[in-house]
Amino acid sequence: QVQLVESGGGLVQAGGSLRLSCAASGLILSINAMGWYRQAPGKQRELVATITSGGSTMYADSAKGRFTISRDNAVNMVYLQINSLEPEDTAVYYCNADVIALEGQYLAWGQGTQVTVSS
Repeated sequence: QVQLVESGGGLVQAGGSLRLSCAASGLILSINAMGWYRQAPGKQRELVATITSGGSTMYADSAKGRFTISRDNAVNMVYLQINSLEPEDTAVYYCNADVIALEGQYLAWGQGTQVTVSS
């Protein structure tokens, strides 16, 4: 089973920056799209950004301008750079990946990393 592990979250002051990382491991043959989602307290999980294997990106309207998604296909990692953090960015951030593994193709999810922005 492919595993995704996020890292890089933490407590940061408003205006600061964070870089989240997500590493995929397991019997991976290839990875199609990868993405970042977030879930704030009391809210539904929402899309932040996605990136294809070829590097094409898509952002939610709320993420345009301050968020940058990138990936390194050589090491099966995806990143999310967040600048000018706002208290409204406080959430658990999850990565996902459309993986093709020895056991088949499926959407894998990480366990999440907490981002807390203080005002």
